[in-house]
Amino acid sequence: MTDAWRIGVDSRRCIGTSICAGTAPEHFRLVDGRSAPLVEVVAPAEVVLDAADSCPVEAITVRDTSDDRLIAPQE
Repeated sequence: MTDAWRIGVDSRRCIGTSICAGTAPEHFRLVDGRSAPLVEVVAPAEVVLDAADSCPVEAITVRDTSDDRLIAPQE
């Protein structure tokens, strides 16, 4: 695993529950009622995985920057 993850949010899927922003406010915010990462590339952190796994519509993805492997949400 690399030392960096890429956070993505599918704004078409996001329903604006703000669970991600509540779980990981240092990584997510709401913009016009939709989730957005504060930065696209982050150091690995369990709270980022928690936010992705808690999204009810799986709008958040976390990928390894070295090989683009999907880390979260868990399948």
